[in-house]
Amino acid sequence: MNATQIIIRPVVSEKSYVLASVDKYTFRVHPDAHKTQIRQAIEELFDVKVVSVHTMSVKSKPKRRGYTSGKTRSWKKAIVQVRPGDTIPIFQGLQGLEES
Repeated sequence: MNATQIIIRPVVSEKSYVLASVDKYTFRVHPDAHKTQIRQAIEELFDVKVVSVHTMSVKSKPKRRGYTSGKTRSWKKAIVQVRPGDTIPIFQGLQGLEES
């Protein structure tokens, strides 16, 4: 797998905004990717130094639409802490939103 296949997209939520202010960034990652692959992919894509990687599997939730029932997809999430002073440009606009 190459770096663009490992990192699927950033997770945009209130919690990820708060974590971004302390140099921790949240990404949706490939389910088969391990921490070393995630670290290398983030360093390659964003040119930052990764300090730590925490991964977790997000379980599927039951959903209903009328009589039909089903489940959402399960997925894997990674919270990546970068070296102090390094930033990831995708989350650059977040600091402006917090201050206003």
